[in-house]
Amino acid sequence: MNEADKFALVPRPPGALEKAEPGATRVLGGMVKDALVLARSKVEAQNIPGLPCGSSDDLETWFQKGVSYYYGNGAPKDYAEAARWFRKAAERGHASSQLYLGLSHYDGSGLPQDYVGAASWYRKAAEQGNAIAQKLLGDCYAKGNGVNPDLPEAVKWYRKAADQGFATAQTSLGVCHEEGKGVPQDHAEAVKWYHKAGEQGFVGAQIRLGLCYEKGKGVPEDCARAVEWFRKAAEQGEAYAQNSLAICYHFGNGVTQDYAEAVKWYRKAANQGMAPAQTGLGVCYGQGSGVSQDYGEAAKWFRKAAEQGDAYGQKNLAFCYRNGNGVQQDYSQAVKWYRKAADQGHESAQESLAACYANGEAAIDDPVDAYQWVKLAEDRGYEGAAKKAVAIKILLTPAESQEAERRYNRLRSAKALDAPREIAAAT
Repeated sequence: MNEADKFALVPRPPGALEKAEPGATRVLGGMVKDALVLARSKVEAQNIPGLPCGSSDDLETWFQKGVSYYYGNGAPKDYAEAARWFRKAAERGHASSQLYLGLSHYDGSGLPQDYVGAASWYRKAAEQGNAIAQKLLGDCYAKGNGVNPDLPEAVKWYRKAADQGFATAQTSLGVCHEEGKGVPQDHAEAVKWYHKAGEQGFVGAQIRLGLCYEKGKGVPEDCARAVEWFRKAAEQGEAYAQNSLAICYHFGNGVTQDYAEAVKWYRKAANQGMAPAQTGLGVCYGQGSGVSQDYGEAAKWFRKAAEQGDAYGQKNLAFCYRNGNGVQQDYSQAVKWYRKAADQGHESAQESLAACYANGEAAIDDPVDAYQWVKLAEDRGYEGAAKKAVAIKILLTPAESQEAERRYNRLRSAKALDAPREIAAAT
């Protein structure tokens, strides 16, 4: 058995949703903009009895001055000056100013970073019904920033904001239901909240809805509906959704298989730096699927993904070096990239690395390390691997031999990544 005649394409980056909510890099910026919109459309400022000075008009004026300095609209951008004006109004009960003062503390924008201070100001605004502050206070409880971690309390504040129609809070509440954090796990309830946020155009919810339909979580499995939601987020420029949509076109999941359309969406995500999409685009070039076959272009995209740590990109780049596809044949480079993927648990890369040792393509600089890979090759039926294992073991001291066996047994029992879909390389 030899894996060197295959490119590997994983349908989706494993565990990405567990690491970060899709679209999370744009959420905070979007919420700040939403806060400004809410502040202008729903002014919480009011004349508070007993205050020594500052009418409701004064508070709103101070708030708007803070906004001007915060965004650099009509005034030089100056976070410290913005915070000064927000504080003047916040201390007199202006909810939007309290929110922005909390943001300033949280980000260290014009003030020392202070999660406790941020949570305190978020709470003041949240208790006045400010949806943005309620969501951010929920985040503080979810992450333990400025307060003790408390998932039920996070859910409480997410729900208050979600009930006001705030899409990011609806998505966060959906995640809590999907993952059973602070509430009993309930996929159907998660889908309900994702729908509310997705219908408002929030990309994070749209992607999660796509995944729910794709996997049949909380709704009947329906790849066509998954494509519909992936497309909504993809058309807003969200790289994760673009990659997901590309995969649907690549494999014909919920849509007619269309390699050219897959390439289109892979490229959009790849150009944003998304490593799995770069690998997918490389596979298309390597196979001539939707584009003219071009091993040089394939290797270029595999390298971009590999250098970001994508195991599938690393495995495919190693394949290119091993076979001289798009790059000068170089076994040492092949071994280097197979090793990087193998160390992440990529099973196909582990087998290919083992084959390199068994076939004499890898220099045996470390006999203890080499032994584990040759033994794996022997397990997988590679010709000559058994003799190579015996030859390497002769080089080992008794202590090294024991360590080599330990490493091999650990490798054999280690849980590999989810098996990727393999696409045979065109020759």
